[in-house]
Amino acid sequence: MKAHFYKYQTQTSPHPLAIEISRAEGSYIYDTEGKAYLDFVAGVSANTLGHGHPRVVKAVQEQAAQYMHVMVYGEFILKPAVEFTRLLASHLPPPLETTYLVNSGTEAIEGAMKLAKRVTGRWKFVAAKKAYHGNTQGTMSVMGHEERKRAFRPLLPGISFIEFNKEADLQKITSDTAGVILETIQGGAGFIAPEAQYLEKVKKRCEETGALLILDEIQPGFGRTGKLFGFMHYDIVPDILVMGKGMASGMPVGAFTASSEMMSTLMDAPKLGHITTFGGNPVIAAAALATLKELHKSDLIQATLEKEALIRSLLVHPLIREIRGKGLMLALIMNDADSANALVLEALKENLILFWLLYEPKAVRITPPLTISEEEIRKGCRLILKVLDRLSDQHVN
Repeated sequence: MKAHFYKYQTQTSPHPLAIEISRAEGSYIYDTEGKAYLDFVAGVSANTLGHGHPRVVKAVQEQAAQYMHVMVYGEFILKPAVEFTRLLASHLPPPLETTYLVNSGTEAIEGAMKLAKRVTGRWKFVAAKKAYHGNTQGTMSVMGHEERKRAFRPLLPGISFIEFNKEADLQKITSDTAGVILETIQGGAGFIAPEAQYLEKVKKRCEETGALLILDEIQPGFGRTGKLFGFMHYDIVPDILVMGKGMASGMPVGAFTASSEMMSTLMDAPKLGHITTFGGNPVIAAAALATLKELHKSDLIQATLEKEALIRSLLVHPLIREIRGKGLMLALIMNDADSANALVLEALKENLILFWLLYEPKAVRITPPLTISEEEIRKGCRLILKVLDRLSDQHVN
C-alpha cells in the first residue's frame, strides 16, 4: 500500500508522515500494525468531536440511506441543510442569518469575496500579512506570504496587506476597499490572537469607509476557542462570517453567512451568482447538524478553556518559549525551528501526533478534538515533555 501511495497519489511535501491508517476512534488513530496514536491535531482542527463520534456517524448513515446528492443551488428543499442553517442562525448575532453551504473553507472564502464585490460594487481587498485563507487562486491572492504563492502568479489584482494587530495600518482601508478579510486568530502565522481591541478598531474603520469586514473562522470556529466562534470573545459582529474545518466533525464542508439582504444579491443580475454542485449536500449537512447539536447540548465548548489551562500548566519546559492561541487552538513556540521539527518527528515515535504550522517554523500545533479527556491531555503532555527532555540532553551532550 505504501508503494502505491507514493506512486499513484500526489504528495505535497518531500517527506510525508505516511502512517497507514486502519481505523480511528475518539482521540486515537490506529495504523495497520496495531499501533494507537494519540491525536493532538484532529485532522488539522477538523475533527471537532473526535473520530467516529456515534451521533455524527448515525446522522451520516441515516441520511445516506434516505438520499444523498439530488440537487443543490438552493433549488430543492433538503431537510438537513435547512435545519442546520436555521439552528446556526439561532446561535449567531444579527444580522448574520442566511448561510450558503459549500464544500470547503477555501470555497467559502471565494464566495465571501464575490459577495463583498457584489454588495459594494468595489473590487479591492485588504488582507493581513502571514494570512492563510486557502489555496485556490482567489484565496492565494489574499494569502500574506509571498514565498508560498510566487510560483502561481499572476493572481488577483487590487490586494493590499496590513500587519495584524498594527493599528496604524488600518488607514490602508479606504473608500475603494470592497472587503477586509482577516482570520479572527491568525493560524499559519503561529496562532496570533488580536490585541488591544484590534478587531473593534478594524470594524470601526470598515464602517467609516463602507468596506465589509469578512472574518475567517475556518479554524477557530465551532467551539475551538471556548465560544462557538472566535469573534464572540470580542465586541464586534462581522459583515460576512466564513467557516469550515470543524463544522461537520471531519466531513468536507464550508459556509459563509451574512444578512439576508446581502445574500439576496446572489439571486439575480446575474442569476446563479454563486453555484456549487455539492454545496449543501444532505449527508454533509446531516453531519454538520449533528455536530452543532452536540456542541450545544454538551459542555464541550466551555470545557475548552479549562483544557487550555491544563495544557498550559503542564507544558512548562526550557525549550518552550511560549504558548500562543486560545482554547484548544494552541501553538507551542519553541526556541528554534530545529527543536520544533524534532518534537513533531520524535513525538510520532512515541505514538503522539503533533504537526507544524505553515509560516512559523518554531511552532508546533496542538489542536486536539474538543472531546479529548483530561487523562488523554495529561498523557500527551507527558510524552511531549519526555521528548523535550531527550532533546535537551542531546543538545547538552
